[in-house]
Amino acid sequence: MGQSVSTAKLTSRRDCNRSQLSKSKSTALIGQMQAEEAEEVERNSIDGLSDIISVLPDECLACIFQSLTPGDRKRCSLVCRRWLRIEGQSRHRLSLNAQSDLHPHIPSIFSRFDAVTKLALKCDRRSVSIGDEALAQISEHCRNLTRLKLRACRDLTDAGMLAFAKNCKCLKKLSCGSCTFGAKGMNAVLDYCPALEELSVKRLRGITDGAAAEPIGPGVAAASLKSICLKELYNGQCFGPLIVGAKNLRSLKLFRCSGDWDKLFPLIVDRVTGIVEIHMERIQVSDIGLTAISNCLNLEILHLVKTPECTNVGLGSVAEKCRLLRKLHIDGWKANRIGDQGLIAVAKSCLNLQELVLIGVNPTKISLEMLASNCQNLERLALCGSDTVGDAEISCIALKWIALKKLCIKSCPVSDHGMEALASGCPNLVKVKVKKCRGVTSEGVEWLRTNRGSLVINLDTGEQLDASASDGGGAQDNGVEFPPMVASQIGAPSIASSSTGRSTSHKLLGLLSGMSLVACTLRRFGNSNGSSQS
Repeated sequence: MGQSVSTAKLTSRRDCNRSQLSKSKSTALIGQMQAEEAEEVERNSIDGLSDIISVLPDECLACIFQSLTPGDRKRCSLVCRRWLRIEGQSRHRLSLNAQSDLHPHIPSIFSRFDAVTKLALKCDRRSVSIGDEALAQISEHCRNLTRLKLRACRDLTDAGMLAFAKNCKCLKKLSCGSCTFGAKGMNAVLDYCPALEELSVKRLRGITDGAAAEPIGPGVAAASLKSICLKELYNGQCFGPLIVGAKNLRSLKLFRCSGDWDKLFPLIVDRVTGIVEIHMERIQVSDIGLTAISNCLNLEILHLVKTPECTNVGLGSVAEKCRLLRKLHIDGWKANRIGDQGLIAVAKSCLNLQELVLIGVNPTKISLEMLASNCQNLERLALCGSDTVGDAEISCIALKWIALKKLCIKSCPVSDHGMEALASGCPNLVKVKVKKCRGVTSEGVEWLRTNRGSLVINLDTGEQLDASASDGGGAQDNGVEFPPMVASQIGAPSIASSSTGRSTSHKLLGLLSGMSLVACTLRRFGNSNGSSQS
């Protein structure tokens, strides 16, 4: 009896072990089969992806390439001959290292990138740049070029610019910096490029200084020019004929250009009546020039940066006549020649003011209250390096400035009490930046953040500044910049740019695995009548 029970137990145990072994074998077999099926599914998916790509029109694939980063675009061009051709033909923007050894490769580069309309040629300052022959050869391949940027191309002369201008008559924008060609080269562009709309010149070494300087302009381009920006020129006034002749000019920016501009501004505003933006930084201009500028009745944006000869009188003249003023930036450079009197004049006449930046200016509650009462559309305010802006002035702003959305305070005698005032004022305030205000502590900012949960607050007690008072004039001692409150445009990538991020294969799989994106792209292709745009 006992032996029967023991035998039965052993038999049961053997059956159980066999069953477990059979299960483990079958599990391993099933797992192997599942792995093989998964590999087959993946192979089928890749084959399907390949089929999808092969039937895509060239224009559709070009649109996909344009959504990738520059580095990924370059890797895509190595996949196959078709992708190499499409990537090259769909690239409209190109940036090249313009050293002298680029010259032999110009034909092969521009035979591949034959649709380039925006070109940047940049050379290291310690290297030898391309010369006239190379630029002329580039212009022969890019006759539809609309934008050209030249940086540190020191071996270009007037002859090279003349050859370029004759071939690229569709040019709309020219930007050159640290080049050595002179007035003849610049005049060649103005004479042969009737569609030129934007001109930016910085450190043009070939312009002769003094009375012997050859005048620049106006040329046929003067009729189409809308924007002129001159930076760090020894004799920027040789551009006077061009500025005076540009009757459709809307934006004039002058940065650190020597000469007496008081003499030129009356001539400019007498013939150019549509200017809406004037930016002056470290140039020789006084109330005489500002009085002339006041005749620009359409003026909307005015920057006065480190112009110590400009006073309340000149600013008052501008405010009285330029009633469409929307943005006013003043860097008083601690000269104390612009203050309450000038700001009160602005408050009385410039009712459309939306943005006010005061650096090294000392406003008081008198001018701040009047600005708040009259300029009811004022949304952005910056107060930097102002000795008179303390807690009382911040309390005035909190109480009176109803429309204010963005406030920047830098290097002012403000404390936590001023932050407390903001907690109950400025109902439309969305962002506050406080920098280098020693009386403001992290506890005060945290209290404000707790009481205004929706308010974005940025506290910086460090010594390094990260903003600029000018649009392109370099870092300023107490600078501030308000970025535009619109979405930035995304342009086509540059071949010389670096790229970081996910791999190309992952991005293409993400782009093409969803049929909705392919359908959307095809619809876009259909709506654009088969044309690809930059």
